[in-house]
Amino acid sequence: MTPVQFRGLFPALADRVWLDTPASPPGAVPVTQALMTALTDWRDGRLDASEWERAAPATRLAFARYLGVAPRDVALLGSVAEAAATVAASLPATGTVVIGDDEFRSNLFPWLGLRATGCRIVRARTGPAGRTESILAAIDATTTLVAVSHVLSIDGERVDLNRVRAATHAVGARLFVDATQSLGVLRPELASVRPDYLAVHGYKWLLCPRGAAWLVTPHHDELRPLQPSWKSAVDGGYFGGSPQLASNAARCDTSPAWLSWIGAGAALELMSRLLEAAVEEHCLDLSRTFRDGARHAGAVPVGAGQPSHIAVVRVSDPDALRRRLRSSRVQAYLAGDRLRVGFHYFNNHDDVSAALRALST
Repeated sequence: MTPVQFRGLFPALADRVWLDTPASPPGAVPVTQALMTALTDWRDGRLDASEWERAAPATRLAFARYLGVAPRDVALLGSVAEAAATVAASLPATGTVVIGDDEFRSNLFPWLGLRATGCRIVRARTGPAGRTESILAAIDATTTLVAVSHVLSIDGERVDLNRVRAATHAVGARLFVDATQSLGVLRPELASVRPDYLAVHGYKWLLCPRGAAWLVTPHHDELRPLQPSWKSAVDGGYFGGSPQLASNAARCDTSPAWLSWIGAGAALELMSRLLEAAVEEHCLDLSRTFRDGARHAGAVPVGAGQPSHIAVVRVSDPDALRRRLRSSRVQAYLAGDRLRVGFHYFNNHDDVSAALRALST
């Protein structure tokens, strides 16, 4: 599927420039159609609960195929915070956990809670050399786990996961990666990185509704579900009995919000039609073009290290820029003096030009 064909599946793009996918993308037609069909069936009394219930397990297979991992290593959860908290609750209460000081809170607060168990927490403050270097500098012989986001929308830096993986291997530590702001655009390099835990909430670059998230880990036999329920059990029963957890990652499955997973199934089917290398090249090219143009317009890039498909720059007159973005129907995120834009496969160079015109006027 070409970028033009992909763009045609997003009606919102007919009259606006969407650069706010780091917050959430517009709805893709296959996803919204799946949801509207389900809602119509619900309204008209054609709801088939057993069919809706199968939507979440079906995404386990689809997500595993998309990533190239074993379905037995995939748990179905509701958020990255739940994934991180599940892993945190299953860690031994010794050693050191290294996290970025400016991490997204869903991948920060669950680890901070380990202080109460006696675990040492090191918050690596991002320095002028970037997040990768600060994380690497914080790892030592006591480190038992490093938790890091592949990309953070605060500055768009792309953490070098291969270097972080090498550092954790050197001290025998495990690696937890949040790929929510990268998977769907950037290739995860799982074959070389091989994170111990990979968490993804699908409502950003994977185009899913909010509420569908996955945790991938080969260490599922060590995990204790935060919310054990009928979904955690191996026998599929509903009433009575005693907990017999599934022998695979499904032991951590939570009871699914049906509509989220119905939409997620349609989104994964759509994303699987894209060539990963083409998507990454396209989006990085747009981001590079924007950053070059923004510098020429006097904006100052934020962050160091390896750039990604998300670009953040400081601007001198944010109030005026906000008015220009609104009048130009450019959907981007402006907080304080920071402008954040993100480029998906549906974006094009006209979108870049529209954002740069707003910056340059």
